[in-house]
This record gives sequence, C-alpha cells and structure tokens, in this order.
Amino acid sequence: MGEVAIRVEGLGKRFSIIGKQESYKTLRDVLANAALKPLRAVKSIQGQNGNQNPGSDSIWALKNISLEIKRGEAVGLIGRNGAGKSTLLKILSRVTEPTEGRAQIRGKVGSLLEVGVGFHPELSGRENIYLNGAILGMKRAEIERSFDAIVAFAEIDKFIDTPVKHYSSGMYLRLAFAVAAHLEPEILLVDEVLAVGDAAFQKKCIGKMEEVTGAGRTVLFVSHNMAAVQALCSRGIFLHNGSVFADATASEAISTYLRTLELAVSQDLLERTDRRGSGRAKLCKVEISTGGSEPSTTLATGRPAQFAFYVTAVQPRMSCIFTIYDTFGHAVATFNSAVQAPDDLRDPSISGKVICFLDELALVPGRYRINVAISSDGQLQDHIEAAAFFEVEQGLLRGRPVIKGNGFGRVCLQHRWMLPPT
Repeated sequence: MGEVAIRVEGLGKRFSIIGKQESYKTLRDVLANAALKPLRAVKSIQGQNGNQNPGSDSIWALKNISLEIKRGEAVGLIGRNGAGKSTLLKILSRVTEPTEGRAQIRGKVGSLLEVGVGFHPELSGRENIYLNGAILGMKRAEIERSFDAIVAFAEIDKFIDTPVKHYSSGMYLRLAFAVAAHLEPEILLVDEVLAVGDAAFQKKCIGKMEEVTGAGRTVLFVSHNMAAVQALCSRGIFLHNGSVFADATASEAISTYLRTLELAVSQDLLERTDRRGSGRAKLCKVEISTGGSEPSTTLATGRPAQFAFYVTAVQPRMSCIFTIYDTFGHAVATFNSAVQAPDDLRDPSISGKVICFLDELALVPGRYRINVAISSDGQLQDHIEAAAFFEVEQGLLRGRPVIKGNGFGRVCLQHRWMLPPT
C-alpha cells in the first residue's frame, strides 16, 4: 500500500459568485470550447497580470490543499457545508479544473458525484453503461462481464433500454452507483449522493464499498454520516473553510470535526455562512426549553421538551425538519412539521416561529446536536448543521429509571415486563 494513488499539491479553486450558470452543452459545444481553451488561458493570464486582486465577486472554495492518498486506502472526507469537499472531488474527477496547484491521479477513476454527472440523458441505461466503461478505458468484453451485475444491483432490468432522462431520481442514483462501483475502477470517488437513496439502498451501497476497499482499491468518501465514515474508512481528512484542518485516523478527524461544530453554535445563526438553500426563509434562532417560559439547553429523560425554530419569513406551505444527532454523529430521530397529526395546531400569533412539543423526552442522558432544514413547496430554503446543542440529564420514563451505558443505544422506549414470582 506504499504507492501513491492521489497526490494533491497546492491546490486552489476560485469561483465567481455572480457567474452565469452554464446551460446544457452538446458535444459540438464541448469540442468548440476545447479548441478555444488555449486562447482563453492566455487572456486569463493577461487579466490576472493586470488585476491581481479578483475582488469581492469571487470566493476561494479550496485554498492551498496538499495531501497524498496511498493505493488501497479508504479515506473519509468530512466537513461542514461549503468546506470544499465536493469541489475537491470534482477536480479529482476532472469535472472542473483547479485555479492553482495540481492533482495527480494514478489509476482508473470511478466517480459518483451529484446524480447525473457522467450520464447522457438521451442515451439509454445500457448505452450509458458502455459509455462510462469506455471513458474508464475498459474494453467492451470487460464491460460485458460486469453488465449483468450492474443491472441486478441497480434493479432496473425492465428499464435498461429506456433513455435515462425518463428515470426517477432513485433509478438514476442506483444505476450511477452500480456503474461506478462495478466497472472495477482502481480509485472510487463517492459524494454525499448516497443520502438520496432509501435505507435499504444505502446499506447495499455501504456493503459494496466495503467490498471495494477489501479488494485493495482506493476509496475517497464524502459524507455527513459519521457512522458510515467510521465503518468504511481508516483515515479521515477534515476540510474547514477550503483548507485541511485535520488529517488523522477516521476517529480523530471525526472528533475534531464535531468539536468545531460546537464552536459554531456561539455564532449568530444569521451570520453563519455554512448553510445551503435558496434563502427566502432563513433560520435565525433555535430556542430549547422544558416547556416553561425560560429557555434551557438542559433537558431530562422522561420530562417534557420544547424546540422552537424562528425564521426570517413565512413561505407558502413551509415546513421545518430537524434531526437530533448524538456525540458520535449518529442520527437519533427526525421530526418533520409537514407530516401532520390530528393534535397539531396552527396559531396565527406565532408567525415566524415553529414549535415542536415532546411530552416525554425518550433520549438517554448525553449531549446532542440539532441539524435544521426549512423548506417550502418542496424547495429547500435553508439548512444548517449544528444549529443548537443540548444536554439530557438522567430521569425517569414513567417511573422507570433510564440506565446509560456504552452500546445501550440512545433512545429509551416505554415498556412493561411480566416476570415469574421470586
């Protein structure tokens, strides 16, 4: 495992904030752009010589990244939204070019970035499998050996000859992962798109990646799922504000990452830049309490809990989704205001605020954090990781003491025993 598979030296990527979004390109457009690229490069150099300061209309997504990944290593790439994780994978996949520095790849690369990258919408699933294999430099006979396994994994045998533009997002994702993992790349780059699939599909993908790493191939895995990173990866690289903040074992990198999340809570939510969404409605405050008038970030097992979320504007059919995570980054529970129940209330007096009540908190003692998403009409308006933290103290769940212990889980359930006489 001594040979270097990926070497990155002084890598930087600058984006224009007010840049025009590119439209869909035909093959003719791609070839024309390639022909004009040397001329654009000269103009770019001239422009840089005339103006060394690009100004406030640009931002560095990556700055001075240097690292090496050995062949056969499984590395988790972690960090908050906007840290530069996906940008680094796109550079390594040759989807985009760096502004400065260089990245060297030794081996065939299979990439699973956002859904659709690498697929042509007008081609069928079958044709896209062969196209991706050819891009990887594989011979037709090699692709055919893996073809049946790809189709079986993706579970799209009835639609294999249908143009992929007619696929659902789930079908698209299953095929994309199957192609990336089964065409025997020496290096597999996987982004957070696994979060799009259902639980059964995610488990299937994790199992396949374990198989890939077990075969001695290199894996670079971007995820917010710390449990998956810890299970798959021996090494972790934590990116923060476009730079390498920690490069250590997976456990050490995750611990460093989670500590920085706690530091972010002290910052005003509206000033946080590590968020995504259209921004028409932004989360501006989270207030946790035991149901009384005074906020408190200390709750107790079996006691009432209240979570209030303040937004800057109310949007049509707006919903609030928040997920509670434990100290290991495992998702414990998710609450969605769009999933209605008969005892939910609508109160005009709380405009700009959404409140979730829990009559009995069923969490074991420990420290927890909350990720919050605001959406309206199915569009994400705002998403913030680690919007708040809270502690849970030991208590009684309907009279029964709740025991905390390693490996005992994070949720306690109301239950009864029937025991023989002593």
